[in-house]
Amino acid sequence: MNFQQLRYVREAVRRNLNLTEVANVLHTSQSGVSKQIKDLEDELGIDIFVRRGKRLTALTPPGTGVLHLVERILLDTESLRRAASHYAAEDAGRLVLATTHTQARYALPRVLPQFRAAYPKVNLALRQGSPKQVAEMVLSGEADIGIATEALNLYPDMTTFLSYSWRHVIAVRRDHPLVEEGELSLAKVSAYPLITYDLEFSGRSHIDAAFDAAGIAPDIVMTAMDADVIKTYVELGFGVGILAAMAVDPVRDTQLVVLDSDHMFEPNTTRIGVRTGNFLRHYACHLIQMLAPDLTEAQILAQVAGEE
Repeated sequence: MNFQQLRYVREAVRRNLNLTEVANVLHTSQSGVSKQIKDLEDELGIDIFVRRGKRLTALTPPGTGVLHLVERILLDTESLRRAASHYAAEDAGRLVLATTHTQARYALPRVLPQFRAAYPKVNLALRQGSPKQVAEMVLSGEADIGIATEALNLYPDMTTFLSYSWRHVIAVRRDHPLVEEGELSLAKVSAYPLITYDLEFSGRSHIDAAFDAAGIAPDIVMTAMDADVIKTYVELGFGVGILAAMAVDPVRDTQLVVLDSDHMFEPNTTRIGVRTGNFLRHYACHLIQMLAPDLTEAQILAQVAGEE
């Protein structure tokens, strides 16, 4: 058994059992991949994959259990490498952040310039996706830290920290009737077409819950993954926007009026996620502290190690 065999198994699952793609990604031959996987199965005495001829078609039940162990071994190996490099160069390296558009566009710019000034030798990489994709990138080792409002706390292998709370606001064009309406209510807002986030993004569940509790079925005519798109179509007159307060800048968004809706929707909490058991370098802990100032580095490391 060797690490390369384990990588072939992991990559085969990631590439939907397409061994041609596995071979291309890992710079080897398809026959070599197939042989190494079969050798591993022979050594373990089980079939990891179901086959139809030479094609892999599915994971076997034992293969599902093996895959979890394979992922763990390879991730722990990567953590070992990071630990070694940490002691070789504590203030240099690479930090991969997985996050949503809203966090990357509106929250992180308040923090990353300070981080960059403190660690000029650290290369930052941002990966954007849905909250579920953010969680998967962290759990697979593709990203070191995940930042999102949804999903991160739903995975048992993820350690999460509370970062900050935020609210939704109502945004309309300057000539919209709601500007002169006075105190808003869900009923008043729902009298107009609405534009807001896709179901998995930026606290959408709290928006839906508020309307459901009021017994109102809103006319949501458009959804989008990020606030910039929502604002664009609000400006075009498609409807009333419901979006994150942090996404509206009165200096830039001069065509929009933000209406108070604190009493209409529950607050949202953005979380920071790290794979439990992962090795975190000092600068990664420092970034988490910037996002969650009440935490100490010792607390972060203890929670990620599963000691709290």
